[in-house]
Amino acid sequence: MSNTTNAMKQHGAFSWNELITTDIEGAKAFYSKMFNWQLEDINNEMPYTLAKIDGQEIAGMMTMPPEAAGMPPMWGGYVTVDDVEESAKQAEALGGKILMATRDIPDVGRFAVISDPQGAMLTIITYFEQK
Repeated sequence: MSNTTNAMKQHGAFSWNELITTDIEGAKAFYSKMFNWQLEDINNEMPYTLAKIDGQEIAGMMTMPPEAAGMPPMWGGYVTVDDVEESAKQAEALGGKILMATRDIPDVGRFAVISDPQGAMLTIITYFEQK
């Protein structure tokens, strides 16, 4: 079920970028000055910072989650898929791995973290229909 009203939410399109970091306050100071991003802190189930340009959400930032402890801070891309469970299975069938099983981001969508056969990580997501 593709969302054709937003090109970024079509199957195969990069749709989001997200920073996980050990120093969220340092990252916010750096990126807001570097790119003139406007930042908005929200708190769904965990603290999260939206980065915006002229009111348009373009990225997110969050503190390193416990399951990623020991990893260096990094930016990660999200690619939209029509069915995240099926796409995760397809990644495995093509020689990739599921690094984080599918789970929900409340009010956003269902995602999984995969790697390709060479080990490059990527997050796949199926967005919930907007109400």
